[in-house]
This record gives sequence, structure tokens and C-alpha cells, in this order.
Amino acid sequence: MTNLSVIMARLLEAFQLNCQLFLLTLLFALPLGLVVAFGSMSRFRPLSILTKTVVWIIRGTPLMLQILIIYFAPGLLGLGSPWKAGTGGRLFAATVAFVINYACYFSEIYRGGIQGVSRGQTEAGQVLGMTKSQIFFKVTLLQVVKRILPAMANEVITLVKDTSLARIISNKEIIMMAQEYTAKGLIWPLFSTGLFFLAFVGGLTLLFNWLEKKLDYFRA
Repeated sequence: MTNLSVIMARLLEAFQLNCQLFLLTLLFALPLGLVVAFGSMSRFRPLSILTKTVVWIIRGTPLMLQILIIYFAPGLLGLGSPWKAGTGGRLFAATVAFVINYACYFSEIYRGGIQGVSRGQTEAGQVLGMTKSQIFFKVTLLQVVKRILPAMANEVITLVKDTSLARIISNKEIIMMAQEYTAKGLIWPLFSTGLFFLAFVGGLTLLFNWLEKKLDYFRA
């Protein structure tokens, strides 16, 4: 194998960590964000205030800072580090930070979508004898999906690029790998990482465009 193919193979291997972090974040943050949204909209005022405060703190501080705090704070506070040594522990810590961060952002998107559905439709469902869960899943949910899709697509694409922040706790993702070659006098691996992100984002853009067309029958 040539030096070019070896370097590209190592970059591709490192990019798998970015992809893994991306998928794990979506897997847990999407449902957690809905739970947080319901907490923010709760009629139980203490829960609503607590949830909104947490969301405000998470959205108002840098994700990089949150990663550092989640990874180092338990040990520095004398509680013992919950993260295993090695790559697995660092990836787990980064995943926890990403899930908490993106769940808070997703919750605001969910909340806006749910509250944007006409109150009259809920009342019509009640008149027809539908339960609250039936109204939510059969009347509200699909309209919410249509309304939030553009904003959700933007956050998901941002997540792809944010995965590079995992390197702050020595997760060897693709940019960190490219920087190792930069230190050896090779600059092109650093620029080539952009191709990986562009390809990933391009695929997601096509997917979300297709989903928007499939949901066109829901008109605001």
C-alpha cells in the first residue's frame, strides 16, 4: 500500500468514531428530548421550572466545556471516575455529554412543534371521544414531525460536525488523526477530512429533502 492509501485508511478508521458518536447521540437524544419537552410544558410548575433551568444552562454553555466537566468532574470531586480507562471510557463520557446537550436542543424544537399545532384540533379529538394519547399520536404527532423537520435537520447536520469536539478528551476522531500527520509536515490529510464530513452531510441533506417531500401532504 502507498502512503496515500495508508493515511486514507487510517482517516477512514478514525471517522468511524465520529459516526459512532453521531449514531449513539441520535439514538438516545431524540427520545430524551421529547421527555424533556414534556417536562418543560408540564403544568406541575416546579418540574417545569427545573426542566427549563437545566435546558437554559445546557444551551447557554459550550459543548466542549460540558464534555470536560462530565469527564473530569467526578474524579476531581473525589467521587471516583465512572468512566473506564481507555478508548471505551472516553467515548462513553463523550456520548453522555452529547446526549444531554442535544436532548436539550431537541426538546425546544419538539416544544415549538407541539405548541404550534392548533388547539382546535385537540378539542375536536376530545369531542370525538379520543383519549389524550390517541390525540397525540393520531392527530398531533405527524403534524409536529412536518413542522420540526427543517429545524431538526439543521441540528442533526450540526451534530455531524460537532463530533470532532470529542477529541478534547483524547478520542481519536478524524481531525485528531489528521493533526498527527500535520505535525509530521503533511497538510493534505487535514484538508481531506472535509471530504468525509461533506459526504456525510450531503447524504443527510438528500435524506431530509426526501422526508420533507414525503410529508408534503401535511400543510400548515
